[in-house]
Amino acid sequence: GGHGALKAAIADYVTESGHLPVPVQPTHISVGNGSDELIRSLLIATCLGGNGAILIAAPTFSMYGILAKTLGIPVVGIERNAATFEVDLAAAQQAIETPQSPPIRVIFMVHPNSPTGNALTDAELNWLRSLSEDVLVVVDEAYFEFSQQTTVVDALARPNWVVLRTFSKAFRLAAHRIGYAVAQPPLITALEKVRLPYNLPSFSQAAALAALTHRAQLLATVAEILKERDRLAQQLTHDDRFQVWPSQANFLYGRLSESGLQQLAYPDQAAGLADLFQRLRSHGTLIRHTGGGLRLTIGNPDENRRTWENLKKVVSEVLAAPVVRR
Repeated sequence: GGHGALKAAIADYVTESGHLPVPVQPTHISVGNGSDELIRSLLIATCLGGNGAILIAAPTFSMYGILAKTLGIPVVGIERNAATFEVDLAAAQQAIETPQSPPIRVIFMVHPNSPTGNALTDAELNWLRSLSEDVLVVVDEAYFEFSQQTTVVDALARPNWVVLRTFSKAFRLAAHRIGYAVAQPPLITALEKVRLPYNLPSFSQAAALAALTHRAQLLATVAEILKERDRLAQQLTHDDRFQVWPSQANFLYGRLSESGLQQLAYPDQAAGLADLFQRLRSHGTLIRHTGGGLRLTIGNPDENRRTWENLKKVVSEVLAAPVVRR
């Protein structure tokens, strides 16, 4: 129930992958039943009972808001730059400074963001570092293995900073529901008090330990995924009907361009994306329609070729359809 062996293995991996001068200790680690449980535990420890609200920048991972609302915790949302998806820092600072009841106690940021794929900028990181220690900064690094960008050094140095990671992405253990947090020991102690006992089955712990033992083999595919991501991005970029953004994760985020909306005769972006999503699904390609765009997860070369071919098929279907969709 204490995850001792797994915490030690995770601490070694975080030290190694972050090239840290001082080794991470098991006391810096808390393990959850997926990152969702850790998010929920952080909310319970900080905001429950009218003690606080959370701040998010949409579009982002939906579970922050969903879990907060199920616990009766207010959610304050701010926007991102429409072109770059950078956080509107002026609006974020105003939200922090504006007197409200309850005050903002937790800020959630994904690095790189889901579903848009952009990493935190220096300006965003500096703003997060400038916040009062009364505000908990949660940096979700679910896609760290693909971006190789981390704020673990901040989590080890700052009492109000926690990094979340998962075995669900690069380690491919989503069904085992294994997430972990990295933070200073007092914060980890609080998480350990809040979590349910025996929250992670022994079989899942064994799977995570096996994955870490063989991480060199498992993570060897990351380079291929990044290469495939860039190849698919180039194909999409060369089609003027689509707009796709640079990604630091294992997925691409895109929308229809103005030219695409006109050529395909869609009344607006939402209608067009919803139609493309359903048509792709009917051809056996399931992607995410979220955050005002389409998120395409990168698979192996054959899967990616099929995605591209199916996308071309559905566009041809739309162009050949006799009904005008205005």
